[in-house]
Amino acid sequence: MSLGSLALVLHAHLPFVRHPEHENFLEEDWLYEAISETYIPLLLVFDKLAEDGVPFRVSMTLSPTLVSMLRDGLLMTRYARRLDSLCELGDREVHRTRDDPTFGRLARFHRDHFHSLRGAFHDRYKRDLVPAFRRLQDAGHLDILTCNATHGFLPLMQQVPEAVRAQVTVAANHYRQNFGRDPAGIWLAECGYYPGLERVLAAERIRYFFVDTHGLTDAIPRPLHGPYAPIFTDVGVAAYARDPESSQQVWSTEYGYPGDPDYREFYRDIGWDLDLDYVRPYIQPTGDRKNTGFKYYRITGKTDDKQPYDPDAARERAAVHAGNFLFNRERQIEHLASRLGGRKPVVVAPYDAELFGHWWFEGPMFLDFLIRKVAYDQQTFRLVTPSDDLRENPENQVATPPLSSWGAGGYANMWLDGANDWVYRHLHHCAKQMVELARDFPDASSLQRRALNQAARELLLAQSSDWAFIMKTGTMVEYAERRTREHVLRFQRLHDEVRAGTIDEGWLTHVEARDNLFPELDYRVYRPG
Repeated sequence: MSLGSLALVLHAHLPFVRHPEHENFLEEDWLYEAISETYIPLLLVFDKLAEDGVPFRVSMTLSPTLVSMLRDGLLMTRYARRLDSLCELGDREVHRTRDDPTFGRLARFHRDHFHSLRGAFHDRYKRDLVPAFRRLQDAGHLDILTCNATHGFLPLMQQVPEAVRAQVTVAANHYRQNFGRDPAGIWLAECGYYPGLERVLAAERIRYFFVDTHGLTDAIPRPLHGPYAPIFTDVGVAAYARDPESSQQVWSTEYGYPGDPDYREFYRDIGWDLDLDYVRPYIQPTGDRKNTGFKYYRITGKTDDKQPYDPDAARERAAVHAGNFLFNRERQIEHLASRLGGRKPVVVAPYDAELFGHWWFEGPMFLDFLIRKVAYDQQTFRLVTPSDDLRENPENQVATPPLSSWGAGGYANMWLDGANDWVYRHLHHCAKQMVELARDFPDASSLQRRALNQAARELLLAQSSDWAFIMKTGTMVEYAERRTREHVLRFQRLHDEVRAGTIDEGWLTHVEARDNLFPELDYRVYRPG
């Protein structure tokens, strides 16, 4: 009998970036890198665990925008082309370093890695990763969560309740279409919660969501078990809280595992290190440099003098860190079990999925080692999903969390700041106009319906919290501002044309082809009431 549970939660999300008007577009690399470095490696780990008969349960968000991109024919064709290019670069690198015993080995390691990714993408997963994740859920290994439709930050949208409802309802319907069932849980974008939101979730039969630690410990009344057991909101939807201790072991810049000197250095890449003429075919068409994924150095330490990467040493370190994480969770759960009375503790350890593989190359290895060690090297706790925990513990304290988020400050600071606050007056205005359109055109004609559905898409895309986050952090700000303005302007034009009865069908067709997510979307999701 275990003393408690560990819930690993991986939040996989990227904003919708698709630019058919450009043959090569830098921001599309966000998706291509995540597929190569995180999504395929995680699938290969999970599939191998399943093939080996290792029992495991992991929760994983696949946000609606990410699912839409992973199933987009244009983007997957472009990704396949990217893989071909990287395999070609790998072959060239093996030739270039053929006489160097250290870097020649590293070139072969990376070449073989990209060739195996290409084989998995085409042969094993048939260029469509979503069914592969669905199979793991259907087999009982994953609990796939949904997320707000376009990762909209709901606490700053509550002024227009219909906009909040649309973010949740569109996401739930999209999930049902892709995974053949209701979503059991939702990852609220940025863990953004406000009192009353649970009623919107309950209407879509969503059973649980996540908040940051203080979102539970500051609930009213104060939870008896702190962040180590869920609470029920007054409509029965459960809230789970992030465990800070397990998070720090992975995320902390001072103590986190990914900063170990043996691990691969993210910021050294041959796209920046090698002669420009040599790498030119593999970087931006403008000649501007970018990462290729070929990284030959390890972190080494806080120095510019980086030492060559050793894949074997890094793999051994991942196994050691998995053992250390296991040991600490055993001690933590033993301690909590002695304090919580009859309720077994559940430690919730949520992470951005892209940490595992993209930022931390050895992250998927770490998860592989950890899951195997949990299954065979201890008996203190089990891996569970919140669905498992609720099934085993159907009675929990009723309380109301406060408005909260994760991120700096914990109360929406990242998404409402002097760098990005200008967006909300436009988003609120457009949302109110969308509600009025849905009210005034309940039975639109065919062309009107297309325009109204596209207006809803443009509003949803403008509401993505990713743009405000980028503006706050100061990276790719021009792109984030441009995306916000473009979607707002397209929405406004569609609104005006519908109102005036002068819809430009040619332009509408162009915009539908460009911003083509959620083909099943029905604008009437914005109807008031």
